[in-house]
Amino acid sequence: MSEDFELDTDDLKRRMDGTMSNLKTEFASLRTGRASASMLEPVMVDAYGQPTPINQVGTVNVPEPRMVTINVWDKGLVNKVEKAIRESGLGINPQLNGTIIMLPIPELNEERRRELTKVAAQYAEHARIAVRNLRRDGMDQIKKAKADGMSEDDQKLWEAEVQELTDAYIKKVDQALETKQQEIMQV
Repeated sequence: MSEDFELDTDDLKRRMDGTMSNLKTEFASLRTGRASASMLEPVMVDAYGQPTPINQVGTVNVPEPRMVTINVWDKGLVNKVEKAIRESGLGINPQLNGTIIMLPIPELNEERRRELTKVAAQYAEHARIAVRNLRRDGMDQIKKAKADGMSEDDQKLWEAEVQELTDAYIKKVDQALETKQQEIMQV
């Protein structure tokens, strides 16, 4: 039975890729002094009794480098969208103009840049933890197979493969963090 053990490394890679994708989404939400529609992705609006992404209640545009506009489709949601943006922690002060919400993006000062690099570091740490949890799942599968009669050599081989995969993804997280921090600190 143990000879048939085959760890699904493709599944582990797919799940680790999901972690990297999630990290990139979180990094996109950190503003770098330039307007970007993706910075609003994590903001949820309480629309029709449930949390809804902003891009599902209005059209998000970036008409100029330091301005994001949201054309809210339902007039009744304008104040809820404004409230969600104010409470999101993005540090942006929305301005209303009928059903259009304008978000002027202020220049980042040195203090705010440092805060954002710390937030980016927290996001990266969450991603590292997720990757390590996936590593643990893989190791648990190997331990179970060992209990079912897998040889010690096979166990070491599989554990080395899982560790190699984990190290590669931790390195990707670190590289993404370094790139994002340089982007934030760039004046």
